[in-house]
Formats: sequence, structure tokens, C-alpha cells
Amino acid sequence: MHELPLHYSVTVSGHPQGSLNVFADHLPALAVNAPSQFGGPGDKWSPEELLMAAAANCFVLSFRTVAELAKLDWLSIECHCKGELDKVERSMLFTKITISVTLLVADAASRSKAETLLRKAEKICIVSNSLSAKKCLEINVLSK
Repeated sequence: MHELPLHYSVTVSGHPQGSLNVFADHLPALAVNAPSQFGGPGDKWSPEELLMAAAANCFVLSFRTVAELAKLDWLSIECHCKGELDKVERSMLFTKITISVTLLVADAASRSKAETLLRKAEKICIVSNSLSAKKCLEINVLSK
């Protein structure tokens, strides 16, 4: 890992109508628009969906790291992230984020260790640690 603090930067460009374009160094552009719930077309990624995607991706990448360090033999993971947007004191914000994860491990004896590592991944996830919303983790560990 590089020395802290680390810095991340994106650029967003757009016009009065239509999608925005999000750019980051060495990455393809991404089209973004308002979700259908806010009058957008619903056919592009929205900031709200990108936030949920960031939380889910960070969780899975955190799990990969702790699983590798713990030498857990796992086969696949699926992570669903659901955010609840509500009005609090005249501001719209995410009040609850639920991460539902299903993990397939190689053998039943690894299930307890896997659950422990999934909980550890939640605790070290940089994105969800940066959010004020209530976080919930739902775990389902299956064995082959």
C-alpha cells in the first residue's frame, strides 16, 4: 500500500440536458443521469446506484483481502447492497444500507471462519465506514 493519505479524483462534465460524463485517470468514461425516481430516464447509472455499487464493491474487495490473509478456501461471493433514502431534518440522505452477502465455501467446516471474516470485512470497508447511514449485514454462507 502507498503512504497515507491517498487521494482519488474524478471529473464530471455535462450540459443543461442529458447525461453527465464521469472521468477518472486511466478509466473509461461513465455515463450518469438522475434515477427515474427523480425524473431521470433510468437508463444510466445514477449517483445513488454508484454509491451502493461502491459500498458493495468495497465490501467484496475487503473480504477478498481478509480471506486471503486467513487462507480461507472460498469459491464465489455475491453481494447485494440496498440503500434506503429518506428525508431527515429537511435533507435527503441514505438512512440505512443493507449488505446481503452469499458466500460459497469449499467445505462445511469453513463456514464459521467464513462468517467471522465477512464480519471483519464489514468493519474494514472504507466506503461504508465513511457513510453515516445505519449499516446492516445479512450473511448466508453455503458449502459445496
